[in-house]
Amino acid sequence: MRVTVVTIFPQLIEQYLDASVLGRATQRSLLEVTVLDLRSYTDDPRRSIDDAPYGGGPGMLMMPEPVLRALADPRAVRPTIGLSPAGATFRQADAVELSQADGFTLVCGRYEGFDARIEDACDRLISIGDFVLAGGELAALAIIEATARLRTGVLGNEESAREESFALDQLLEYPQYTRPRVLDGHEVPEVLLSGNHEEVHRWRYAQRLVRTLQRRPDLIEARGGISPQEVELLHRYGYDEVLQTMNKERLER
Repeated sequence: MRVTVVTIFPQLIEQYLDASVLGRATQRSLLEVTVLDLRSYTDDPRRSIDDAPYGGGPGMLMMPEPVLRALADPRAVRPTIGLSPAGATFRQADAVELSQADGFTLVCGRYEGFDARIEDACDRLISIGDFVLAGGELAALAIIEATARLRTGVLGNEESAREESFALDQLLEYPQYTRPRVLDGHEVPEVLLSGNHEEVHRWRYAQRLVRTLQRRPDLIEARGGISPQEVELLHRYGYDEVLQTMNKERLER
């Protein structure tokens, strides 16, 4: 998978890419990331990439010409994604979609944002959340990692990507345990020690439902509620109180 990042801080991207999962994926030629320094596409001695907005207002805007020149570089891969708080919120479904493509380009915003003509040149705009960052570099790294880890061979265990949070039916991941078996009076659930893989699977799915209902009910709403079979599963493991605290009409589909 080929990813191109357009940024005024290439070192921020390159340093992170040298580490962890992404670094290993790059070394094994499973991921190719090209970082384009936006200042290389300027044409003035100061290498300017920002200017004051027409009509007044606070802050500076990223100028369109350097970005458009960078996007015309043969190393820039389509689709082009502008990283902006005005974009749609990045979801796991987006990571899955991008992981199935040959590649994409991420344009990192700075200052007060993009000149509108930069937005017009992008195929889509993406935000990683409703909060403010100084620039798009952290967002770019988050998207690259969320996407690359879904590619075959990037993770050591292919099951990891499939079973992590959000990967299965928009539910959070189940709780996991390792040694010691007992810590300060808290024991590992007996079902995990039973050797009954089918029962372990059911218990884990029930835990995913409970965790999502308690911590991220918005995800339950987004998936259209919980099915009668899932309600029955929660009853089986004694989570009636969790169900009672929810609006049954809103949750059940």
